[in-house]
Amino acid sequence: MSRPELFVTLAVGENCDMSAFALRSSLEYFGAKVNVHWIGRPNDLIDILSGSYLDNPCDYLILDFHGDEGRLYMTELDSEVYEPDEPRGKFFDYHQVRKYTKLKNINVIANGCTLGDENLAKAFLDCGCKSYIGPNDYIDGNSALMFLIAFMYEVINNKKSQKEAFEIAKSIDDETRLYRLYLNESDKNR
Repeated sequence: MSRPELFVTLAVGENCDMSAFALRSSLEYFGAKVNVHWIGRPNDLIDILSGSYLDNPCDYLILDFHGDEGRLYMTELDSEVYEPDEPRGKFFDYHQVRKYTKLKNINVIANGCTLGDENLAKAFLDCGCKSYIGPNDYIDGNSALMFLIAFMYEVINNKKSQKEAFEIAKSIDDETRLYRLYLNESDKNR
C-alpha cells in the first residue's frame, strides 16, 4: 500500500450516518486514509477534541454533525447515563470547545448548519487549530456533502492549496457560498 494522500479523522454525530458513509467512500476513493469515530455521547467528542483519541497523523478533522445557532447537536442522554463532569444537554457550544479542545496544527471542518459561526470558529482557532471551515447559516445537506467532496477533491487530486480548494468548492451554488474559512493568525499569510 502506498502512503495515503491525506489523513482524515471523521467524527460523526447523531443522524449523520448517510453523509458520513458517502464522504468516507469518496475520500478513500481519492486516496485519503479515513478513520471514523461514531459520537454517541459528549465524552466521545471530548476524547477527540482533547487529542486523546485523535488519530495520528491527522491533516483534517471533519465534524459531521447537525448544528443549530453555532452549536453542535448532541444526543441527549438520560440523566443517569451521563458520566461525572460530562457536559449535559442537546448541544455542544463554543464554551465547551474552549474548555476541552487541545488540537495543535489541525484543520477542522464542521459540516453542519450554522457551524461556521464566528464564535465557534474562534474557539477552535484559540485552542490551536490551524484552520476552521463551516457554513454560517442553515444549509441543505446535499450541498454540505458536495462542498466537502469538491473541497477534498481539489486538495487531494488537483493539489490545490486550502484557500484555492475552498474558493472552488464554495462557488458551486448559493448554498455552498454559506461556507466560511477562518485561519489561525500564524497561517493567514500561507
